[in-house]
Amino acid sequence: MTDPKIPADPVGALMPHTITAPIKGSGVGPLAGKTFVVKDQYHIAGRKISNGSPDYLAWAEVNDTTAPTVQKLLDAGADIVGIAVCDEFYYSLTGANAHYGTPVNARAPGRMPGGSSSGSAAAMAAEMCDFSLGSDTGGSVRIPGSFCGAYGIRPSLGRVDLSHAHGMAPSFDTAGWFANDATLFRDIGPVLLDNATAPGKAEHLLLLTDAFERTDPMVGDALNAVISSAASILPEPEPIQIAGDDTLETWWDAFRVLQAGEVASSNLPWVKEHNPDLGPGIRERFAMAAAITPEETQAAAKVQNRVRERVFSLATPGTILCLPTAPVIAPKTDAPAEDLEFFRANTMALTCIAGHTGLPQITIPATNVDGCPAGLSFIGWPGGDEALLDLAVAMQPFCVR
Repeated sequence: MTDPKIPADPVGALMPHTITAPIKGSGVGPLAGKTFVVKDQYHIAGRKISNGSPDYLAWAEVNDTTAPTVQKLLDAGADIVGIAVCDEFYYSLTGANAHYGTPVNARAPGRMPGGSSSGSAAAMAAEMCDFSLGSDTGGSVRIPGSFCGAYGIRPSLGRVDLSHAHGMAPSFDTAGWFANDATLFRDIGPVLLDNATAPGKAEHLLLLTDAFERTDPMVGDALNAVISSAASILPEPEPIQIAGDDTLETWWDAFRVLQAGEVASSNLPWVKEHNPDLGPGIRERFAMAAAITPEETQAAAKVQNRVRERVFSLATPGTILCLPTAPVIAPKTDAPAEDLEFFRANTMALTCIAGHTGLPQITIPATNVDGCPAGLSFIGWPGGDEALLDLAVAMQPFCVR
């Protein structure tokens, strides 16, 4: 087995203060010989994190502990070959970073990679490593996975250890990972997932029509064609309006408020104290978080209770929910700011379903639309992560790669 090397980085996926030599894993185990990059959020002994902010990097101290999730991957035999760029304080879905640059999406040139795990996904699109580690609060693995044509997972809330990883909104934060190969994607599961599994086989498939209604027709038609082509392995789809008597827009607005309320306690105090140079969009979201009122939070919590009651009544063991990962292909890198804010709201109307409930969700590189990747998502039942990973492997022959 040859020693790994730091990969060439033609797409700007890695941080400029990244490691200069690989961090070697144990060399033995299920991931022996594999290489990966780590989102600049997880502590690694002997180096700092930046959270996508050079001002935070200058302030931060060198970590003396490696995050357990990173260590598990090293112990399983894999080697770290880079630290990946992320959106500033993880507070975006586009992948743009005003300070470190926007990683290039090699599978959709001229378009956004998605965020906040932008570098982790861009590294997959450029095939710089075998897999990558990211995180997902409001879509930060799922959206870049869709835009960059990679397999990605937001695990069940709490099933992957997030200690010694900088947080954003703790009641929504999850780890997550990407891969280009479905079998490797699945093989990472036993390494990182805890024992709180709820085994089962997907026997019912609910097609979320209100999610498809929010999706660009070209994307929706292409994804429906994939579902039809996989009829031999998928249960017969049952159309359903997931929001019931609510709307997905109401669900998303509640998620926005609750996430911002937690940001007000997690990262806003540091921002207020140190007044960092925040990029466009990030500055405005922190201002919004600062303005959230207790009354708004209480009203949003009532909506969240309705979301959970509705979704948990449907996402029972053996039942999976199917929806577009994102409502559009990746926006162009020069898209106007107002278009990106519209994209963010429309996208999080889809991603907030798993966010509110803590349910596992995978995105698979299902198809291409106008030459760009488009992901198809499946949401499972609590602890049904392994069933989703198995489904990704079964679906691989029907995907674009």
